[in-house]
Amino acid sequence: MQTLKLAMRNIFRNTRRSVLTIMLIGFSLSALILTDAITRGMLLLMTQNVTQTFSGEAQSHRKGYRQNLDIDLYFTSDLLEKQLHQDPAVKFYTSRVISGAMITSSHNVAAGLIYGVDAAGESKLGKTQQALIQGNYLTGSDHAASDILASDNITSDLITSDGEMLMGYAMAELLEADIGDRIVVSLSEVDTGELTQALFRISGIFKFGIREFDNNVAFVNINPFRSVLGLKANQSHEIAFSFIDPEDAKKPDLDIFKQLNNETIETLGWLELNKEISMIIEMSSYASLIVGIVLFSLTVLGVINSMFMSIYERIYEFGVFLAIGTRPVALALLILCEALLISLISCFFGMLLSFAIGSWTGVHGIPFGNVEFSGIAISSNILTQLHSSQFINFPLYVILLTLGAAIYPAIFAARIAPTEALQRSL
Repeated sequence: MQTLKLAMRNIFRNTRRSVLTIMLIGFSLSALILTDAITRGMLLLMTQNVTQTFSGEAQSHRKGYRQNLDIDLYFTSDLLEKQLHQDPAVKFYTSRVISGAMITSSHNVAAGLIYGVDAAGESKLGKTQQALIQGNYLTGSDHAASDILASDNITSDLITSDGEMLMGYAMAELLEADIGDRIVVSLSEVDTGELTQALFRISGIFKFGIREFDNNVAFVNINPFRSVLGLKANQSHEIAFSFIDPEDAKKPDLDIFKQLNNETIETLGWLELNKEISMIIEMSSYASLIVGIVLFSLTVLGVINSMFMSIYERIYEFGVFLAIGTRPVALALLILCEALLISLISCFFGMLLSFAIGSWTGVHGIPFGNVEFSGIAISSNILTQLHSSQFINFPLYVILLTLGAAIYPAIFAARIAPTEALQRSL
């Protein structure tokens, strides 16, 4: 206790130097906490853009389908849907039929992907409905729109249509199409490869903020599209699903992944489905480490400098202590106690500052402009994500590093020769 009292008095003998040292360490800790909070917020925003926009947290396909989107690699989805329905970890699921096609308007032609989707399932799993900027969402109707065919110069026996299509705004601009315009889709049937056509009317225009979707994708109701492709009512190209706990998507040993992976079916979580995003997340995890190394290298040098200045100011006093019988270890312990108290005060200051800033930016966000990662646009503010580990682990690292930086000055103080120290006076 006597050593702690002396250490506290010594810290504030030179208040300006001590305050500057405390601010140096505190700001470094605050910067590290906020950097980690921003990184967590950015990764959370990217994850939400990937998993909650359209793709879901996991998907099932026929093996080999993802490599070339071969429409012949379809599967019977009844059993998979039953397993997903019975699994308590699964929140939502939906089946999809996918085909490349030539999409033609009265003004232009574009190549793209047509997704046959279940309107109700998609509205729960993703943000297709919320992404609409014009028109109406799919109704899920299975009827044929024979009235649409009446005035067209395309033979009606080649066309099956339900009259509803959602189209990306960029594709609509390319085709010079708008709500209510007729669109002809030309594609190949499964297995036979025979060319077929279908006629749709644009019922809605969407904007996901994902370049690939806005430029190249359109959505139609799944059952009529199955008929166009020659698929049966229980055949699909893809099943997308989400979990009650989003972290389950990162666990490949989960029961549902084991059940839905076999000789023909491949089921993967979103990290494995999006390798580019996975790499970005992995690289981002090093951001806090790099910032921490730079900041704490400067902090260590600052602590060492401050401690040596303090020692040189008090070297005569140390000589007196040693001359009256104080053990060198006691002097070393005194220096370490001073470093400990400085680190504790600095941590309190740094945590208080980072909590105040992080709480405000966690509500109002940090403007980040329009940034695109792997085709995914991030235009909303990044909300910082404060976590308990930031206020436990990082301050602990600060304390240990500050004490480590004080070891050299403490050893120097312990080795002071009393005869030389007593010859100096301030």
